[in-house]
Amino acid sequence: MGEIVDFRRPKRAKKHQGNTLCRRGFHKWGVVDKPFDLKQGKLVTCYRCERCGLEKTEST
Repeated sequence: MGEIVDFRRPKRAKKHQGNTLCRRGFHKWGVVDKPFDLKQGKLVTCYRCERCGLEKTEST
């Protein structure tokens, strides 16, 4: 017997799951890389939100 495929459209709640948190400022940050900034002379950490893909940088 083969796989059963669901042809229904996803519900709105399932489609936008997790986006409401990011819109309200509750991102899920993950470290992408840690390059060295020559102008500041500091280590810079790049973060990317795992839900929406927004990026931010912080110097340590």
